[in-house]
Amino acid sequence: MSVAQRHPRDAIRDLLADLKMPGSLEAVDGILREIDGGRLAATEAISRLLTAQVSLRNNRRLQAAMRSSRLPAVKTLESFDFAFQPSLKREQIESLHELNFIERKENVVLLGPPGVGKTHLAISLAIAAAQRGRRVYYGTLIDLITSLEEAQAAGHLARRLAVLTHPSLLVVDEIGYLPINHAGAVLFFQLMNRRYERASTVLTSNKGFEEWGEVLGDEVMAAALIDRVLHHCHLVNIRGNSYRMRAHTDLYRSLQAEGDRDEPVRRSRRSKPTGH
Repeated sequence: MSVAQRHPRDAIRDLLADLKMPGSLEAVDGILREIDGGRLAATEAISRLLTAQVSLRNNRRLQAAMRSSRLPAVKTLESFDFAFQPSLKREQIESLHELNFIERKENVVLLGPPGVGKTHLAISLAIAAAQRGRRVYYGTLIDLITSLEEAQAAGHLARRLAVLTHPSLLVVDEIGYLPINHAGAVLFFQLMNRRYERASTVLTSNKGFEEWGEVLGDEVMAAALIDRVLHHCHLVNIRGNSYRMRAHTDLYRSLQAEGDRDEPVRRSRRSKPTGH
């Protein structure tokens, strides 16, 4: 029996299966029921059918990226609390998540004290890129340098540099949190020099650029690195409160309130006369 001779619903399912659209195939029965009930117009039904497929594709890309990119967690723009960081220009952050900077091979630098959301935003950019099929890679500065040092010791530094140059988006997190030696700084400079104008890098740091010479242990190298990073760059300076400190403060207040509620009970027990 041809597709045209079959029941239209069965024909739609077969076509979706033939087109390898499992997301749409999973959603189609529910969408058809809503159409039958008069709750869904044709254009909305088509939109939802295609959206289901796109959503499944993006989730699969994200799962693959999480396995290969070493992203430590799933942090998205939707879960970022802009109200807690009023210094941020929301329009700038949302514009960056359109990922045009990756097309132009530009960088993003997120500066600010610990706990203000730099890593969250860096990862959310990587997540957005992965969902659109871009290859991404995440590492703290220390982790990246360690991997380069190990590759150098094993005699395949060039291969490792090539691997880290290939991703469309590299996230270098926590610049300035821990000291690095001169040899490590040289390796990091080699990596950034290779990616210069070839691919985008997102960097986070709790240190201002004037302190990067101290971080790298070489003022001249730091100046050359900053020159390459800032040549095509979007700078995001976060001057806000720490999310982690807010969590600690909320916990402290909760425990304090709980203690205040228990205090009358403790006083009552202390004042209760003892029997003889």
